[in-house]
Amino acid sequence: MKIYNTLTRRKEEFSPLEEGKVKMYACGITVSGEPHIGHGFQALIYDIMRKYFEKKGYKVKYARNYTDVDDKIIAKSKETGIPADIYAAEMIKKTDAIMRAFGVDDPDVWLKATENIGNIIDFVQTLIQKGHAYAAPSGNVYFDVSSFPAYGCLSNRSVEDMLDGVRVENAEEKRNPADFALWKAAKPGEIFWHSPWGDGRPGWHIECSAMNRAAFGDQIDIHGGGRDLIFPHHENEIAQSESLTGKRFAKYWTHNGLIKVNGQKMSKSLGNSLLLEDLLKKYTNEAIKFALLQTNYRGDINITDALFPESERHLTEFYKVLASAEEKFGCGVADVPQIDKKFDECMDDDFNTALALSDLFGIFKRIAAKVAAGDASAADDCAQVKKTYSLLGLFKKAPAEYLAEVAAKNPAKEVPERVKALAEERWQAKKAKNWQLADELRAEIDAMGFSVKDGKDNYEIIKK
Repeated sequence: MKIYNTLTRRKEEFSPLEEGKVKMYACGITVSGEPHIGHGFQALIYDIMRKYFEKKGYKVKYARNYTDVDDKIIAKSKETGIPADIYAAEMIKKTDAIMRAFGVDDPDVWLKATENIGNIIDFVQTLIQKGHAYAAPSGNVYFDVSSFPAYGCLSNRSVEDMLDGVRVENAEEKRNPADFALWKAAKPGEIFWHSPWGDGRPGWHIECSAMNRAAFGDQIDIHGGGRDLIFPHHENEIAQSESLTGKRFAKYWTHNGLIKVNGQKMSKSLGNSLLLEDLLKKYTNEAIKFALLQTNYRGDINITDALFPESERHLTEFYKVLASAEEKFGCGVADVPQIDKKFDECMDDDFNTALALSDLFGIFKRIAAKVAAGDASAADDCAQVKKTYSLLGLFKKAPAEYLAEVAAKNPAKEVPERVKALAEERWQAKKAKNWQLADELRAEIDAMGFSVKDGKDNYEIIKK
């Protein structure tokens, strides 16, 4: 089994620190807003990793955290008038409900920054004693980057590159511009805790290092998160933790790709964030998962208007084959090792869900042919698919239940004659290689709430 390690920038054979056991931590959500599709993707990926390790026979301890105090949460508190701790607690409760509706299981251990303040203060005090951190007269405490020669090992960047074009906060009280906050002195009206350096709160980066150590000790096998966390968050975690213990913090660093919407990075500033709760109102959680897992977890996902509807169509067709097989032959026995073996081969190659999903098209084509030929072994194939691919969160419902859910989320929508005419005009424009006209007609169709999917010899009009 091979895993891509961000630290070494190559795939490595997986070998845990302790035989038969996996200690795994993934950075969770900062609850300054509702969970979006990027949060869902990251939670899904590490849930799948955990389950696949378990399938391989490992005993897994999987922890995730909630950042429930930071600058963004304090800003939201001021904006809403809700105390920061109450606002964070409400958002955690809502996020938990949405993630469970998405079909992502809870980790073995939930960690919260506000429940680890004592651990964080102890961690910072030890770093000061070891000469890796210092307190400023303001009450802020900083990590001294110059005390850790390996700084930059994860992002493969020099300190000079990291600072290029970056505004340095509180530069006047830092020894080095790259030094980062471990403890922040409280400003008037902000949430705070008592500390040896005065009232304040933890910096973002120290939270995960302290929570990791509280849950696992000095070392873990896998540390994960989104690729946007490599620098500065995970870089700073390495510096803090390894300066404290003198040991390698995490053996494998894994990072999932980012979400783009129609080619643009998803962000609040661009107004293109896709809230997970909204998507679940329109599509089944399995369709959303199928869409996300068609890209290897390390790659960026570009969400276009057609992505989720297309995934819903594929799954609907698969479920129809399951329904026909079960109707004709009843429930089979999950005893088709070649399906499971091929799945494991894909997953052993750095959790390649994209390749595993691509195999489904051939599998279901063969099952459909067996059903048509009256071959009862189709039922066993169906049972094996359901058992194997349930690890990805797919085929977990009875066919009738799934198809009814899709129908409820997609009430019939008549295609207007005008849309049909535009689609046909566009098809003819494409055949004539009039690409500009074809693009203009597609845009007009999109504006009317429909899209067109081109096939080899025809096209299909799809409602959005």
